Amino acid sequence: MDDELAQLRAKRLAEMKAQSGQSMGLPAGMAGQPQREDQEKQKQMEDMRHNMLAQILSGEARERLARIRIVKEDKARGVEDMIIRMAQTGQIRGKVSESQLVDLLSQISEQQTKSTKIQFSRRRSGDDSDDDDDFGL
Repeated sequence: MDDELAQLRAKRLAEMKAQSGQSMGLPAGMAGQPQREDQEKQKQMEDMRHNMLAQILSGEARERLARIRIVKEDKARGVEDMIIRMAQTGQIRGKVSESQLVDLLSQISEQQTKSTKIQFSRRRSGDDSDDDDDFGL
């Protein structure tokens, strides 16, 4: 049963590749193959990432991270990367709860606020209003 299903899928995929190649004037099977392979690899990587996070995070922690992603996608991605690294190195044992996730987020926020530095440099021009010589005294 599974072999038949795999064969049907392979046949359908080959038909779709042939149709897309012919519509673009390319030989059958050559249309967008590298791009499609890249997309498939990307999808596989994302699936693996989601599976790992599902194993590491509790349900509440996943929900909180999803809400964070809505507001700040790059921050959520960074937290996910950090959690996966910690799990791979053995720093995390068991599932990460929501309170542990909040602690990680606060640590990240503290690190970012310490490293943020803003400098203003004002350029002075010849018509500076602070000059006392403007009044001819």
